[in-house]
Amino acid sequence: MTTNVSLSRKDKPLYLQIKNILKDRILYGTYSLGTNIPSEPQLEKEFAVSKITVRNAIQELAQEGYVEKGSGKGTKVIRNTSASKLSKWKRFTEILVDEGYQLQKQWLRAGVTHNEAETELYRLFGERCLSLQRVYSLDAVPYIHYTHYLSIAIDEVDLSDLNAAQSLYELLEEQEISLDKLRDEFAVALPPEEVGEILGIKKGTAVLKRSRYSYDVQGNLIEFSVGYYNTELQSYVVNYDV
Repeated sequence: MTTNVSLSRKDKPLYLQIKNILKDRILYGTYSLGTNIPSEPQLEKEFAVSKITVRNAIQELAQEGYVEKGSGKGTKVIRNTSASKLSKWKRFTEILVDEGYQLQKQWLRAGVTHNEAETELYRLFGERCLSLQRVYSLDAVPYIHYTHYLSIAIDEVDLSDLNAAQSLYELLEEQEISLDKLRDEFAVALPPEEVGEILGIKKGTAVLKRSRYSYDVQGNLIEFSVGYYNTELQSYVVNYDV
């Protein structure tokens, strides 16, 4: 049974929103390499849009090299990895997809955080910052919990304005912010109680903690994020080409 996806009418053009959702499904394994994405009539029904809107979205995907349209044969996925100027290596999520897993994403919460003095968040952002929480599921089982803290001047973000497929970096692009450098730090730590419950982790169990600092071209900190990984479900993997 197909569930209709709600699009934001005040966001970027509808065909671009659909293109980003379809691309995300490709990158996260919902549509596997070599298989067809749903037909145009199916996509029209799912997104409640016109035929031309769907066709424009598919055309964008084809131009970016993710799909190929065949006469009478549907639209086939021909690439399922993204290109990034920040790294020549595959993202961890792309490695999981290559291994046959499916990843689903869900925004949990968005709002303004008031930071207490002498905390890391206060040092990084001052008294206030934007906070976004998201969970990643591996084959429908909660696997990663991320909280993103942003310095961008958005006082209110409603979850209805964020579709499930939208990436953090697409949100930054909408604010005309480009990232130039990332720094990741890894540690073993106990997750906050709320995070542990979401991930189904037994209380008192230490997990992989990943902290990321993201900077713009001027060297200003734009985003600080903290992620907790249920490594009992899947180890964190990095593949290097040498």
